[in-house]
Amino acid sequence: MTEKTTVSALFADYPVTRALKSGEVNSPIVDFAFSPLKTANKGFKPFVRELAYDVGELAIVTFLQAVEHGRPLVLLPAAVVGRFQHHCIAYNVERGVVTPDDLAGKQIGVRAYTQTTGMWVRGILQNQYGADLGKVTWLTFEDAHVPEYVNPPNVVLAPETKGLTDMLLDGELDAAMLGNNMPDDPRLRTVIPDPEAAAREWYSQTGAISFNHPVVVTEALTRDHPEVVAEIFRLVKESKAAANLKEEIDTKPIGLGAMRPGLELAIEYSLQQGLIHRRFVVEELFNEVTIDLA
Repeated sequence: MTEKTTVSALFADYPVTRALKSGEVNSPIVDFAFSPLKTANKGFKPFVRELAYDVGELAIVTFLQAVEHGRPLVLLPAAVVGRFQHHCIAYNVERGVVTPDDLAGKQIGVRAYTQTTGMWVRGILQNQYGADLGKVTWLTFEDAHVPEYVNPPNVVLAPETKGLTDMLLDGELDAAMLGNNMPDDPRLRTVIPDPEAAAREWYSQTGAISFNHPVVVTEALTRDHPEVVAEIFRLVKESKAAANLKEEIDTKPIGLGAMRPGLELAIEYSLQQGLIHRRFVVEELFNEVTIDLA
């Protein structure tokens, strides 16, 4: 009987990871030691700073920055977290209307300037709506996962005693990137009107899925156990299939072809915003083990 290889893994609980984490889909050659973290982004720093995991989800901006600074990580052609992002920036209607046309001179809150949701929303505001983001002050609450990255001069750190949503509701911010943390509060409106229709228009123009967290593996795992990497990819696909998602547009793409438009746009937006400083070719984010999967 072949001895199994155990890999350390960072995956939070989502419909697409449920079968993987529960063992409903399993393998004769690989076992997982899953991180106990309930929120995956809490594991991103140790992933890129210490290579604390063999495999896991990683924010696409964090991954691009990690590769730029020489971290030995490569993509698997699969995403486990994705969505359209147009609804993720809000303003307090009691403080006046905020639209994409009048963001210059405003102060906007975001968890971190390098946050992937922030990257997508800024890219949408700039490229779909022509917003002048260079004249925005970005108020942030966390540093970058990759320590070499330095924020641009129009990014400032919020007081430690303040919270993003509280500052927005108290009028200390003109808008904020809230994403999944958008509270059910009648005072809040989306900066982008009719975000669902706007997202469909953006998708029709770009063909891109604005996914947040692709699956990443260490170069060492691909070198030492390429058969395990292929098996992990199979399990990720089967776990997603077991979720039986009913999305009209698949926001968790699998395969290089399905991911390419989103990867190309993430690179373009990140370059525009100074999050990375060279234009990657999509293929160089993979290696010879991972690029031909699927």
